[in-house]
Amino acid sequence: MYKDDIELAKKARLNAYVPHSQFQVGAALRTKSGKVYTGCNVENHGIQSICAERVAFVKAISEGETEFECISVVGAPAGVEPTEKCMPCGYCRQFMSEFVNKDFKIYYINNGVVESITIEELLPHSFSF
Repeated sequence: MYKDDIELAKKARLNAYVPHSQFQVGAALRTKSGKVYTGCNVENHGIQSICAERVAFVKAISEGETEFECISVVGAPAGVEPTEKCMPCGYCRQFMSEFVNKDFKIYYINNGVVESITIEELLPHSFSF
C-alpha cells in the first residue's frame, strides 16, 4: 500500500508551484476509508506558502474525511528524482497532529528506501496528544 502512495506522491510533486525554491514536494494522504488525497507545495512571494502535506489534509477534510491512516511524502529539487529524506516541516507536524493519533505513520524515502516514522516520534511534545 505505501509503495503505491509513494508513487502517487511523486506524481503529485510534479504539480508543485515552486518559482522561488525550485524544490518540489508531493504528498499522498490515505484515509481509513481507503481514499487517497494528494497535495503539492505551492509557493508565493510572501510567507504564506503552503506545504504538500497541508494541501492533502485540507483537501481531505474539505471532502468530509476525518480519519486518517498514513501519509507519504517525497521531495527533491525540480527535475531530480526523489531519493533522499524529505520530512514534514514543523508547521506541518503540528498541523497533522490535530487530526491524527500518535501512531499515525509518515512514509518517506531515505537513500532510495521507503521508511516510516510515527507522528509522535517526529513531534514528541505536540499540543494534541
